[in-house]
Amino acid sequence: MDWDKLKIFHAVAEASSFTKAATILNLSQSAISRQIQSLENDLKIKLFERHARGLVLTENGKYLFKTANEVIGKLRDVESTLTEDKDQVSGKLTVTTVVSFGTTWLTPRVKEFMDLHPNIEIELIFDDKELDLSTRQADIGIWMRRPKQLNHIQKKLINLNYHIYGSNKYLEKNGHPKNVKDLKKHKFITYGRGAPSPVFNPDWALKLADEKKTKPVMRVNSVYGLLLAVQSGVGLAALPDYITVNVPNISKVLPSIEGPHTEAYFVYPESLKNVARVVAFRNFIFSKVSEWTF
Repeated sequence: MDWDKLKIFHAVAEASSFTKAATILNLSQSAISRQIQSLENDLKIKLFERHARGLVLTENGKYLFKTANEVIGKLRDVESTLTEDKDQVSGKLTVTTVVSFGTTWLTPRVKEFMDLHPNIEIELIFDDKELDLSTRQADIGIWMRRPKQLNHIQKKLINLNYHIYGSNKYLEKNGHPKNVKDLKKHKFITYGRGAPSPVFNPDWALKLADEKKTKPVMRVNSVYGLLLAVQSGVGLAALPDYITVNVPNISKVLPSIEGPHTEAYFVYPESLKNVARVVAFRNFIFSKVSEWTF
């Protein structure tokens, strides 16, 4: 199988578009199309179906994409191993995490890390879905639940606790719940569809209030979105404590009642375990986490 054709196929499959892949690879769209057609002829199979929303992989295409992912990931690992100066704290470091943690906790602390290591170029990717570390979509993942990618080094970062929160304005208008029964009188914002749930039972607060009788007034498929909705006074919501630190004008409701516990993980490929910039970032994050007081 021609390696150049495989790389082009991989780019097209990731982008679901000849046009986007052509831009990424700096090739013409016609050249991309010819290479894909040639690869299909070589293999005597169809790799893509064309739909209005873009290109969709066939079953054979999905199998080849999975294999190409693994091959490209291993080649990138080999390249890192052969070319990295493991003692030099420099180079590009791509870190992915969920939107809520990235925007509220990680970003404000990155400046300190950059000051300590000015030769490291940081790229932050915030996505509530797990990027594939095997294909080096990112070097490091910080995820708010046990990762699905079990073939990487996973280090537990911290336990995450959830409580119910409301804005001060909302609570002044609607009253502070004194007990669980009082929750039935309040409006709730809950976690919506379309993204991985941050906890096993995201509607635990709604169930406390009596899920059959209490319907959410809003659903948001982002923890950060839930925070903003709470701040604006829409209603009460279950939030991880870390996202509420230094957030003005919101208060914890019924502090003695905790939601499901979950764990945050720091994840990176085995091939990067001795790379100096990865080690430096890992040590920095764990030192910052040790300062948490909630």
